[in-house]
Amino acid sequence: MNKIKNIGVLTSGGDSPGMNAAIRAVVRGSIYYDIEVTGFLRGYEGLIHNDFIPMDRKSVANIIQRGGTILKTARSEAFKTVEGRKIAYENLKANGIDALVVIGGDGTFTGANIFSKEFDFPIVGLPGTIDNDLAGTDFTIGYDSAINTVIDAVDKIRDTAESHDRLFIVEVMGRDSGLIALRSGIGVGAEAIMIPEANMNADDILHKLEHSRKDKASKIIIVAEGDDTGGAFKVGEILQEKYPHYDTKVSVLGHIQRGGKPTCMDRVLASRLGVAAVEGLINGESGVMAGQINREIVFTPFDHAIKHINAEKVSSKWLKLIDILSF
Repeated sequence: MNKIKNIGVLTSGGDSPGMNAAIRAVVRGSIYYDIEVTGFLRGYEGLIHNDFIPMDRKSVANIIQRGGTILKTARSEAFKTVEGRKIAYENLKANGIDALVVIGGDGTFTGANIFSKEFDFPIVGLPGTIDNDLAGTDFTIGYDSAINTVIDAVDKIRDTAESHDRLFIVEVMGRDSGLIALRSGIGVGAEAIMIPEANMNADDILHKLEHSRKDKASKIIIVAEGDDTGGAFKVGEILQEKYPHYDTKVSVLGHIQRGGKPTCMDRVLASRLGVAAVEGLINGESGVMAGQINREIVFTPFDHAIKHINAEKVSSKWLKLIDILSF
């Protein structure tokens, strides 16, 4: 029914909860359509070094609930070169691989886009990143898990903040995108949320604090790591200087946001998109990312998916909501 007999799958870039669920769906979806599956280890490095494992049902048993990625992940400098990509292509052809499913974010898709065009090789991407910073999907695989991790951590921080009447500045991940900070900040009832898209500065935070309820026992400020102010520590220094009466603390959540078991939402999203990627390749899709918009599967060209964050994801309505709820 199709010319594809063997699909390669890899995970690349930063890991995200749900990657294993996506791998599982690609493997089982391929087997369902009588297609062999080959897993490449450590992302594009596995293509270049011919480091792979044949995969079957048993390969992906009992992994849907696991964080991280069983295929490992890495960033590949060699794949950024013409010579490196040529070696990768030769290895794919030598092993009888007819198409690829790549799971990752904008860096992964940038490499896949170039490779697909250079060698006219069928590739479909799955949006595996906690940042939710790709166009062509309402949510990326791992985003829901990450924001729930943030909420769980900040809920615990607020317990101690209230016990000591403290002001906590909590830094969350999001190098170029404030979407983790946006939703988790609303979810924890933060007094202020600092994200790159909002162009806020320390003066804005000072204004919010001056006009907030004076009798509130604790105050939480969420800062995206990519915010132009310089991160949570810089904000903490400014606020401590302006408000020495506050017991100001800084907490950087860091890589705990990448780990842990994926939420049900991420497991289902990864499962659905993994099968969609296989079916897309069968139907001739290539150079695209499989995503979900308004509960429907869509395929978006890599060129558009990369660093084209949908305006709706950080619209003025979201920013107004933050102002209203922190009043």
